[in-house]
Amino acid sequence: MTVAILVGVLVAGGVYLMMQRSLVRIVFGVSLLSHAANLLLLSAGVLAWRQEPLSDRTDLASTADPLPQAFVLTAIVITFAITILVLGFAVIGHNDDTHHAPETGEDHDA
Repeated sequence: MTVAILVGVLVAGGVYLMMQRSLVRIVFGVSLLSHAANLLLLSAGVLAWRQEPLSDRTDLASTADPLPQAFVLTAIVITFAITILVLGFAVIGHNDDTHHAPETGEDHDA
């Protein structure tokens, strides 16, 4: 129940931040949503502690499922790459809202 509430809070915070105008807040919102997705993927597996998936040490019924862990690791790498890309866009275009286009002398009233 605690994990479900935490996922809900992270999703709510991520959606709130993504609705803001600042690109940095949007990046933080995407990162919160990715953390929520990672927790959801890990909670899809068993929450109780299980043993390592080594066939010579333990039986297969008591071993952990490595697939959700692989999904989470892949999601972390993808989120890191997207975060770096969007933060780069934020640095490049940080003055887009404050600067006006230069006057060209053309008249567009016609």
